[in-house]
Amino acid sequence: MLYSEKVMDHFQNPRNLGKMEDADGIGEVGNAKCGDIMKMYIKVEDDIISDVKFNTFGCGSAIATSSMATEMIKGKPVEEALKLSNAAVVEALDGLPAHKVHCSVLAEEAVRAAVKDYYDKNGIQYDEKLFAEKECPSCHE
Repeated sequence: MLYSEKVMDHFQNPRNLGKMEDADGIGEVGNAKCGDIMKMYIKVEDDIISDVKFNTFGCGSAIATSSMATEMIKGKPVEEALKLSNAAVVEALDGLPAHKVHCSVLAEEAVRAAVKDYYDKNGIQYDEKLFAEKECPSCHE
């Protein structure tokens, strides 16, 4: 399967790329076996994600899913960002090849990790089950 135009656009022109020095939450996820590592930074104001940045070391799909995930949570309440699913990211990109779907799982986990960091730093109570790790299907083949 060839990559969709949206995947190519987000890979070649990633949105929200870069570091955030004063981030309220930072999430880093990745798997050395996959070779993809994502770092997501969020800025939160009045429980809304006012800004988000990412750095991804990985393939084009990893960069595209990171970029799309940041677009999908920017301006949204923190609670809503937690509901972001890898399936929604894939759909927003008009699909990914099956062997690249794990990249979208990492994007979802990076968002969750950043939110968890924000909660931890601010002493906000949360349900541990919200942050249970998902298995990366491609890493276990």
